[in-house]
Order: sequence, then structure tokens, then C-alpha cells
Amino acid sequence: MRISAVIPAYNSAAFIAEAITSIVKQSYVISEIIVVDDGSSDDTFAVIQGLSTTIRYHKQENCGPAAARNQGIKMAQGDWIAFLDADDQWTVDKIKTQLATLARNPELHLIAGDMAEIDQDNNVITPSVLAKHQLLKACLEDQGRPITDALSKLLQKNFIPTGTVLVRRETLLAVGLFNENLHYGEDLELWAKIAAYYPISCLPEILMLRRLHNNNATKASELMLIDSIKVLKSLRRVIFLPLQQQGLNPNRLVADAYTALAYWYFNVKDYQKARQAAVASLYEALTGRALIYGLSACLPAKCLMILKKLKTLF
Repeated sequence: MRISAVIPAYNSAAFIAEAITSIVKQSYVISEIIVVDDGSSDDTFAVIQGLSTTIRYHKQENCGPAAARNQGIKMAQGDWIAFLDADDQWTVDKIKTQLATLARNPELHLIAGDMAEIDQDNNVITPSVLAKHQLLKACLEDQGRPITDALSKLLQKNFIPTGTVLVRRETLLAVGLFNENLHYGEDLELWAKIAAYYPISCLPEILMLRRLHNNNATKASELMLIDSIKVLKSLRRVIFLPLQQQGLNPNRLVADAYTALAYWYFNVKDYQKARQAAVASLYEALTGRALIYGLSACLPAKCLMILKKLKTLF
């Protein structure tokens, strides 16, 4: 079976050699390694040139990780695609473990797994991200079998780390690849589109080590919330029926995303935007939370301060 490893890279000179080495050392031989350099200005290319491994290298203007991964998918010659960010690492039996799962469940189109988090010196910070989010038990029970109502579960909590994914290339092409218009949530959108029509699984084994550092710290809460609305609007448009079939109300999903944004604006005291987001939520579906945030954002600042103080007393 031919497997293509796709690495999007942006100013990744410090860690990309370790990422590539973790692919080379796999107990199952990877067919090709594709690095898509997304406009790096550091020594990323020089580091890659210094490696003895054969690498297919492509450099493009900076367009973001979604565009870089899409370019790698288009270049890939393998039947299956595996992703890895340039600052992360695979565990040595990652691909072998996933292929064993595929042999037992040949109907699968995507196989993900657990990951650990490490610091810049490779010290383990979080032994199991699935356990951290109370998701490990379900994966242990499934043992690689297709997940029941995977789409619904994904939208409750994205349990698929991109760097653990092994996915059929033809499936990626069929659903339309990563959404390059999104800065956040493009991975969830793609996995949801796949889960809407194809069997997927998530393994309890640690398949990847994700490196935590300042460059990948989550800071843009407002932008993330805005993009989550875009993700859900996109999913409502393209997989409306599968959402309904798994007991989800597509309009309510969008409404709740607007409500979350209204709550964020309310907390940072941007009451005008809080009102706008609450109204947008109510336009999608009538909910009590959106109504409360919208009405509260209309109150004078002094009244809001009094209400907040009263809230702390009860």
C-alpha cells in the first residue's frame, strides 16, 4: 500500500528534521515524504537539503496550512495520505498500527488516534489528549471499529488531531479538501464532511507527539469563534441531511455558534457586537441564552455591573 506523508512547513527550521526523522523511522515504510514550504523566510529549505532522505519539496507563497496541505494532497501519488506538522513527531508504529486496524475494518476511510503533548525539549506535558478531554474511554470501547454517529460526536468535540490522520486520498478529493478560506476549524470541517458519508475511527494508542510552544499557542479567541460560525454554515450547506439524520438541527448549530460569540463579546464589554451576534443567533433559531445576552447587552453599563455583583452572591 502506497502512503504519502504530507508536511506543511512555515519557518520550521528548528524542528522539521525531527518530524521527518519520525517518518523515516516508521516500522512501515512510507512511500514518499512531501514538504510544502508555505513561504518560509528561515533556514527550512537548508535543513531539508541537509537530510539524507529523499523528499519531494514544493515552495509557495504564504497561504496558510490548509492551502499547504491541499497542495501536498494534489502532489501525492499514494493511495492514502498521512499528515504531520513540521514541529510534531509520529510514534514509531503509527502507520503500522493504523494499517492493522484497516485490515480488521477495511470499510474505514479515515483512521485517527490519540496524541501526547511535549515541550520544546521533548518532555511529555500531556500523556494523553483524549484522556484530558474525557474521550479515551469511548476509543477504548470502539477499538478501531467505525464510530457510531461520528458526525454528531465530532461536532460535540473534535477528537481528530490532524497529525494522527491516515485517510484515503480519493475520499479527500471527493469531499473537497481543506477549506482555504478558514484560519481556524478547517480540519473539523473536513473531518465532518468525511464522517457524514464514510466510516471513520479513532484509536486509543498514542500516534503522535504534538509540540507545544509560543508559535502554536491559541490566542485569537474572537477569530476562532467567527470561523466556527463559518464552519457550521458551510456544513449546514453541504451536509444538511446527514446532520439531521444524526439528530442535529443545522440551524441550531449555527445559532449556538453565534451565541458563543455574543457571550465572548459580552465578557470583553463590547456590547454593540454582543447585541449584533445575539440578534444573528436569534435569526437562526430562538434560544433563551441568545435572548438573555442580547437583552443584557442593551442595559446601561452601571446596571450590568450591579447584575454581575449580584451574580457572585448567589
